[in-house]
Amino acid sequence: MTTIDAIRREYERYPPRGLRRLTRWFGKRLPTRLYARALLIIIIPMVLLQSVIAFVFMERHWQTVTQRLSTAVTRDIAAVIDIIDTYPSDPAYDEIIRIARQRLALNIAIEPAGDLPPPRPKPFFSILDQILSEEITRQIQRPFWIDTVGNSHLVEIRIQLDDKILRVFARRSQAYASNTHIFLLWMVGTSMVLLIIAILFLRGQIRPILKLTQAAESFGKGQRMPADFRPRGADEIRRAGLAFIKMRERIERQMEQRTAMLSGVSHDLRTILTRFRLQLALVGDSPEIESLNKDVDDMQSMLDSYLSFARNDAEEDVGTISLSETIDRIAADGRLRGATVSVAIEGEDTVRVRPTAFTRMITNLVANACRYAETISIAATHGNKWLILTIDDDGTGIPSEAREEVFRPFFRLDAARNQDESGSGLGLTIVRDIARSHGGDVILSDSPMGGLRAQVRLPI
Repeated sequence: MTTIDAIRREYERYPPRGLRRLTRWFGKRLPTRLYARALLIIIIPMVLLQSVIAFVFMERHWQTVTQRLSTAVTRDIAAVIDIIDTYPSDPAYDEIIRIARQRLALNIAIEPAGDLPPPRPKPFFSILDQILSEEITRQIQRPFWIDTVGNSHLVEIRIQLDDKILRVFARRSQAYASNTHIFLLWMVGTSMVLLIIAILFLRGQIRPILKLTQAAESFGKGQRMPADFRPRGADEIRRAGLAFIKMRERIERQMEQRTAMLSGVSHDLRTILTRFRLQLALVGDSPEIESLNKDVDDMQSMLDSYLSFARNDAEEDVGTISLSETIDRIAADGRLRGATVSVAIEGEDTVRVRPTAFTRMITNLVANACRYAETISIAATHGNKWLILTIDDDGTGIPSEAREEVFRPFFRLDAARNQDESGSGLGLTIVRDIARSHGGDVILSDSPMGGLRAQVRLPI
């Protein structure tokens, strides 16, 4: 590899700091939506192309035409001056004025000698003023005064002769390419028409993508897909829609098979546990039998926990529940356990979730806090896009290095907060699984109360 190749690769890998800053600055100001970016892809080249065309037209055509027209007008004025110098008598002036008006389309007046008016300020866009002044200076070479601003349809020119002043009025169109604005209007007008067509076309192309996004978000939140969803749009979008439908069907089929298998396993295991209970009941009462009955109860509780985790209420439909009623009911259960529970709810009270799973998620978090804390705070904020549930306690907390590990199924931690007396180790695992099935997540952090803070964020 040559030195130049090495430098090029190093430049591509680590661009200059100024270029990186410019790229970041430009990237932050670009729109994030596909519709807006597609419009920019159409508008920016169109504006650049029109700017180049307008510049070339102004620089070449407009200036060239104005130059030629101004040259012709100045040549006619120079011819009139030569005639005046050739026939200086007053009787000939009327004939000169007539010829200039009829043959040259110039209104002239021959006035007595005097001083020319002071120069007028040049206009901002002075292409005519500049070119006409240059031509008069080059062809006539006499003191002059021009006014290209006063009357928009006429150009006034005064030229000082030997013993008189020649005053000329010419139409602006004789010395200036005045129809250029028509080209600019046509260019802008056609661009607007093309832009409107592009906007209508893009809206039709973006709509299938938005429908596909909505269907994917609904499926990710555990909701049913829109009833009117079907692949539309371009071939690539249709292929993506068909791939999504097939993926959804495979996932639903696997979930149905898993649910059916779990139902069978649950029935068989419950039957065996029921036979154990009957056999223990026939044996009689003794300390050993009580221990065995407790083991059977623990097995029953663990079995229910495992099945609840594996099933995750995936078959439950989305419904509308009252946030205040649900949290107040869970808080009342926490108070029965001996904890002091406070509730604060902000925003809209109703929320669309899977009711049973949502209630189980909050119940697990509050029950987990009640086992290791005396004071618990439940705060719910229902905004426009997010539902945020925050549960703080004053318990012993969880070390920061273990806060991700406690979400693993069957993970055991010494004096772990995510284990109940049966030792299933699935409390927080079920919480995160339910949160993510709704499209959100749960995060553990330090609480201002001194214990653990569990925050659940669910998109609405």
